[in-house]
Amino acid sequence: MKDFFDLQKPFYRPLWIRVLIVGFCLGWALMELAQGAPFWTILFGAVGLYAAHQFFIAFDPKEPDPPADEDRP
Repeated sequence: MKDFFDLQKPFYRPLWIRVLIVGFCLGWALMELAQGAPFWTILFGAVGLYAAHQFFIAFDPKEPDPPADEDRP
């Protein structure tokens, strides 16, 4: 379950996936705002803003370094 919110995985490396996820969440928040549902607006808005921060500010698109084996000579 700890990997559920890990947005630094290689799956999210393509830009179009990151833009699609953020756009969907923020767009859904706007739709909920237009419908007058404040709880869902805040929920999807928060998820969209968190995803935007993780994907465009804190995201490192480089390949992760392989783990070092300490047993190798």
